[in-house]
Amino acid sequence: MKRSIITAIFIGILALAWSGAPAVANSVPNPTVIGPIPVNVPLGDPSHDYPQFATQIDLASYGYVEEEFFFEGRANRYNIVSLQTATIHSSNYPYKTRMIVRRPISPAKFNGTVVLEWLNVTSGYNLDAHWLLSHRYFLREGYAYVGVSAQRVGVQQAPSGLTVWSPIRYGTLDVTAGNTVPSDALCYDIFSQAAQAIRSPVGVDPMGGLPVQRIFAVGASQSQGRLVTYHNSIHPLAGVVDVFFLYLGIGGRLRTDLGVKVFKLNTETDILLLGETASRQPDSDYLRTWEVAGTSHVGYDPLGLRSQILIRDSLPIADTTVCTRPSLSRIPISYVKNAVYEHLVRWVVDDILPPTAPPIELTRVSPPIAARDAFGNALGGIQLSQHAVPTATNTGLNSGPGFCYLFGSHVPFDQATLDALYRNHGAYVSAVSNVTEENLAAGYILEPEAEATIVEAAQSNIGKKPKKE
Repeated sequence: MKRSIITAIFIGILALAWSGAPAVANSVPNPTVIGPIPVNVPLGDPSHDYPQFATQIDLASYGYVEEEFFFEGRANRYNIVSLQTATIHSSNYPYKTRMIVRRPISPAKFNGTVVLEWLNVTSGYNLDAHWLLSHRYFLREGYAYVGVSAQRVGVQQAPSGLTVWSPIRYGTLDVTAGNTVPSDALCYDIFSQAAQAIRSPVGVDPMGGLPVQRIFAVGASQSQGRLVTYHNSIHPLAGVVDVFFLYLGIGGRLRTDLGVKVFKLNTETDILLLGETASRQPDSDYLRTWEVAGTSHVGYDPLGLRSQILIRDSLPIADTTVCTRPSLSRIPISYVKNAVYEHLVRWVVDDILPPTAPPIELTRVSPPIAARDAFGNALGGIQLSQHAVPTATNTGLNSGPGFCYLFGSHVPFDQATLDALYRNHGAYVSAVSNVTEENLAAGYILEPEAEATIVEAAQSNIGKKPKKE
C-alpha cells in the first residue's frame, strides 16, 4: 500500500514536470510590492507624476485598468557563461524598481495568461514593444500585461530614465544597489522576482486577485537578447515563467536541453543584419521559429501610437526616418505576432504544437543575402498578402543616419506596374483573399486580422481605372 502511494506521488511529480509547470519557482524570493502608486496629475503634466509610457488607450471601455507598482527586494549577481546554467557570484544587493500592469478588472474576462515584458531600453526609456503591437489582441482576448523596468538605462540613466524623468515619482528607485554593482548585474533576479510577485503574491497582489495560470516571458530586440541569456542561464535556477516569446532577434543561440517552450519571431532585418541567420536552430518539441518576409526591425506605425506617447511624455524621438530609401516596411508583422500568442496558449494548455513555417530564402549565408523576386521582395518565409500580392517593394534593409539600418524600406510601385499586375480591382482583391485564406488556414494569422486584410484590400484603389472626364 505504501509503495503504491509513493509511486502515485512520484508519477504526479513527473506529470507536473512534463506539463511545463515551473519546477523550482519556490526558490525565487517574493519581493515587497508597493501600490498601486497614485496618478496625481493628468497624463502629459510637466511634473511627470504619472507612469512613464502610460497607455493612451481607453482601457475602461474594454473592462481593463492600468496600475503602476513599485517592488523591492534583494538580488544576486551571477557568473554567466554562454549556454550554461549560471552560478551565484554574490548576493543580498538591494533594489527597487517598478512594474506597470494592464489587466482585466473582472476575472470572467481574464484568460489566465500574463504577458510579462522585459521593457526595451535601447532609446533610453521604457518601451513596451509587445504591448504597442498587440494591445488590441490582448484586450480582445483577455490577457493581462505587465511591463518590468529591469535595467539601469530605463530606471536611472539621464535624460529619460525614470528617476531623472520624474524625481518626484521615481526618486527612490535604484537597480544598482547605490552604484555598488556593475550596470544591470541585478536585472535577472529583478525579472524573476517580478514574475514571482505575479504568480504567488504575498501582501499586495499586482493582479488584483485574478487567477494567474501561466506567465509568458516576452521581449523585443535588446530585451529579447536579455531573455536569451535569461533562458539559457537563469531559467534553470528560477523556473518561474512558463514560456519565452523572443521577438526581433539580435543573435544568440538557445539551449536545447531545458524543456521550456520558446517561440522566436524574426523580421527580414533580424535575419540579414542582426545575427539571426547564425542563430537559426531547427524546430523541435520546444522551439518554433517564424520569419516574416519583407518586414523590418522597426516597422510602420499606422496610428502613430508611439510618437503620440513620446511627444506627451517629452521623450526622445528618432532624429530622422529620412534614409537612403523610403523607410519603414508596411508588412504588418503584428498580425503574425498575434497568432504566435494564440499558438503559445494552445501549446502550453493543450500541448498542441504550433505549425512550422519556411525560413526566408538566402542566396548566401555569410554574410546573408536574401533571394528576391523581380521586384526586390524576399522569397520564402511567411508571406502575408501585403508581400505576396505586392503593391510595393518592402524590405528589411536600408541605410542612412541614425537607426536607418533598422527601419527597412517601402517603395511603392508606379501606376504602370500596378496596372500590369492587376487587370482590375476584383483581380487584386481576389488575389489578396486567396493568400489571406491560405495564411489563416496555415495558422499564421487569426480570423480578425484576416478579415481586416481583405476589407483593406476591398477599400483600396488598386486595380481601379481612373474615371474619364
